[in-house]
Amino acid sequence: MVAAKTGDVRTAYLEGRSIAALAREHGVSRGAIRTAVADLLPDHTATEEAAVPELLVTLDMPGKVADFLRTAERAALDQGVTVRRGQGYTLRVSAVPAVHRQLLAHCQPLDGAQGVPAVPAQRKARREYENRVSALTP
Repeated sequence: MVAAKTGDVRTAYLEGRSIAALAREHGVSRGAIRTAVADLLPDHTATEEAAVPELLVTLDMPGKVADFLRTAERAALDQGVTVRRGQGYTLRVSAVPAVHRQLLAHCQPLDGAQGVPAVPAQRKARREYENRVSALTP
C-alpha cells in the first residue's frame, strides 16, 4: 500500500469505516488494511489473540499405554472413557494437544531404555499413540 493512501486509510478507520469497505475502496486486500491500522489499537488485537483457547482433542490411547500411565496417576486419564476392543481396550481421552504431548513424553520408557528390554506390544502401542498425537500438529 502506498504511504499516501495509508494516511487516508488510517483516518477513515478512526472515523468508523470497516476494514472490508476500505479494502474495496482502495482495491487492496483486507490484510493490507489490517496491517496499515494495526498499531492504532494494540490493546484490542492483544486481547483477541489471548482470548483464543486451545480446543479439546479426543484421541484413542491404546490400553497398554494407559495402563503404564495410570501407575503415575495422571489426572487426564481419570476423565477417559474405556472402549473395549477385542483382547484389549482403548481409552478415549479428551484434552488439549499439550496434555497429549506430555502424556506421550511420560510413556517414553515403553520404547525401552539402555539395558532395559522393551516389550514389543507396549512399544507398538506407544508408537500408535505417538502417530495420533503427531497428527495433531499443523
